[in-house]
Amino acid sequence: MLGSWILVAFCVCLFFLFIRIRRPKNFPPGPRPVPIFGNLFHINIKNPLKDFEKLAEQYGNIYSLYIGTKPVVVLNGLKAIREALVTKSADFSGRPHGMVKDVTEGKGVITADYGLQWKEHRRFALMTLRNFGLGKQSMENRILGEIEHLIAKLEKNAGSSMYPQTLFHDAASNIIYLVLFGTRFDYGDETLKIYIRLFTENLKLANGPWAMIYDALPVVRSLPLPFKKAFDNYNTVKVMTANMIKKHKTTRVPGKPRDFVDCYLDELDKRDNESTFSEDQLVAYIMNLHVAGTDTTSNTLLTAILYLMAHPDIQKRCQQEIDEVMESKSQISFEDRHNMPYTQAMIHECQRIANTVPLSVFHCTTRDTELMNYTIPKGTMIIPNLSSVLSEEGQWKFPHDFNPSNFLNDQGQFEKPDAFMPFSSGPRICLGEGLARMELFLFLVTLLHRFQFIWPEDAGQPDFSPVFGITLTPKPYRMLVRQRQPAREM
Repeated sequence: MLGSWILVAFCVCLFFLFIRIRRPKNFPPGPRPVPIFGNLFHINIKNPLKDFEKLAEQYGNIYSLYIGTKPVVVLNGLKAIREALVTKSADFSGRPHGMVKDVTEGKGVITADYGLQWKEHRRFALMTLRNFGLGKQSMENRILGEIEHLIAKLEKNAGSSMYPQTLFHDAASNIIYLVLFGTRFDYGDETLKIYIRLFTENLKLANGPWAMIYDALPVVRSLPLPFKKAFDNYNTVKVMTANMIKKHKTTRVPGKPRDFVDCYLDELDKRDNESTFSEDQLVAYIMNLHVAGTDTTSNTLLTAILYLMAHPDIQKRCQQEIDEVMESKSQISFEDRHNMPYTQAMIHECQRIANTVPLSVFHCTTRDTELMNYTIPKGTMIIPNLSSVLSEEGQWKFPHDFNPSNFLNDQGQFEKPDAFMPFSSGPRICLGEGLARMELFLFLVTLLHRFQFIWPEDAGQPDFSPVFGITLTPKPYRMLVRQRQPAREM
């Protein structure tokens, strides 16, 4: 009997020795991985941000983990992230293989490999967005038009409390749809509800525990586990998007584009069969731009209102500045931001504190490379911990507090520190950065000019801890809305 147990123990030891994970030479330090599972037991896979912070304190700003047997390097702090994503961008701009890439089939632009397809589609998106008025009056008019629909909804609820989550998601989604399809949905529309629900679910799944398990243990991928929902959700939205494009084509006039989809179809007509442009790519592309243009903006707006209700003094000071600038104007303009340093600072502080995409979208190395004296092999997953930069000691006056002074110099003028990178950095910086900045300014200034937002007395204390996923989402809350009269009318 004893001999049998010794034999079993010997076989187990041989098995673990055989599958032992070997760290590459001169690889960044990190906790010792467990065979098969790697470091899954070293981090809270439901929300690893606190654990990432502790590991940085123990191992430094560059350290390694293993998701299963796959090596991962986590980058913390401005210096390390800037060197990787900007200085050595060609080495660090790949996309790793994993659940997110499998769900999207690597199509579109967000999860596409760092190559010709990605370069051509990114260049096309930037050019088309610019031609359709990004930074110009036409884009302002689209955003301001949508804000009027939002104001009408808020006016109906003035004097009472309401949940703003769906409302802000609908508004942000409609703006990107105006760009993509030249159309919008009524708030509460069933199609819009389905889009937003499925996108939101997938953003939570993508950086959640089941995605980690999918990436770490390939053997479980064929099992009917919760990560299957991400594939089902994506396919549902894919069919809906393809149908919208099909319907859109019936009213299209080639050579006379009305919107982003028409521009892509015109481009498709010019290219041959060897091109990276295709109708399948268009479907994925639209889905990429829709989700990227909806969730980040709406979650930042939700964070802004939450913090402004918790800091009524900051809300009041912004309203005073807005009233002064708007005194002789009937409508806000994006150019007015230059005359609103405190409000500009508040909006940027909301973006910083929202920390909307805390771990960016994961990168991977495109070749063997070095970073701050460490050797990192080709194909290594890279996690840029943007959260660490947005609250880095030494980079901010008040790194752990909500305070617009983080963006004001000694003369009270708006100033943006280098560590402000909520959209990531380098070649794969968020495509919609310009649109998001315009939206946030026009939304918040218009809303603060027209309304006062108050934390309801019966709502308890505000809970600032967000729900983790690819994007951080504020927990659902209620807001009390009151119409206000600007100072000049009182």
